[in-house]
Amino acid sequence: MLTSLLLSFTDYRIVNTPKFIGLTNYIRLFDGTDMYFYNSLWVTFKYVILRVPLGLFFSFIAAFLLNMDFIRGKSIFRTIFYLPSIVPAVASSMIWIWLFSPDLGLFNSFLEALNLPTLSWLYAEETVVPSIVMMSLWAMGSTIIIFLAGLQGVPRSLYEAAIVDGAGALRKFRHITIPMMTPIIFFNLIMGSIGAFQVFTEALIMTQGGPNNASLFYNYYIYRQAFQFGEMGQASAIAWILFLIILVITAIFFRTSKTWVFYESEV
Repeated sequence: MLTSLLLSFTDYRIVNTPKFIGLTNYIRLFDGTDMYFYNSLWVTFKYVILRVPLGLFFSFIAAFLLNMDFIRGKSIFRTIFYLPSIVPAVASSMIWIWLFSPDLGLFNSFLEALNLPTLSWLYAEETVVPSIVMMSLWAMGSTIIIFLAGLQGVPRSLYEAAIVDGAGALRKFRHITIPMMTPIIFFNLIMGSIGAFQVFTEALIMTQGGPNNASLFYNYYIYRQAFQFGEMGQASAIAWILFLIILVITAIFFRTSKTWVFYESEV
């Protein structure tokens, strides 16, 4: 990390000796000299804004359903939900390329069967990021497992007391389940945000940043500058900007968590 920080202040193209140039790499990024910097930031933030809330919502709902006593074969469903998260990213990307194919893909076949208009999915600027978000939601097994562990840790005595007081299912969910789960929600929010900012494999395998740089995620932008164009010094500067962005956002989450995260030990 320290080496990359030092290299961010140099002109280093792998084949040459690093030459100190001060803040030039950072200035080139922020003054618009490199036209792809702000584009990659916007694409990545758009992905994060879609991926993190949707991932938290669907994984929490899935874990809540899997935690219900009347669900039969829960262990089978838990395995099914978790399996996609251990499939290698390259293999899953190849599968989803076929699913998203405008001509032979399964999704468009379903839409055609329902007499609905088909989509271009990965091959249109408007739908490429939502498509990758949709793919990422398929592999949310780890988040579901963490939520499930948290739900199983909620004291049964709280629900029993609520039943005695005449609380229905909705009130129990709102006043017991959600408050008791806020530390788990907070943890998954932090980890999900950090992971979403580092999205890379999907862009490399499925889109190569296209179409028209609409999926030029920040990490793929770093990879391209470093290993395709050989701009190691600039790539190091780009990487440190990402580190600072994640650091600031994480700090904001921790600062605001005091207003909504409930810890049982604080009672």
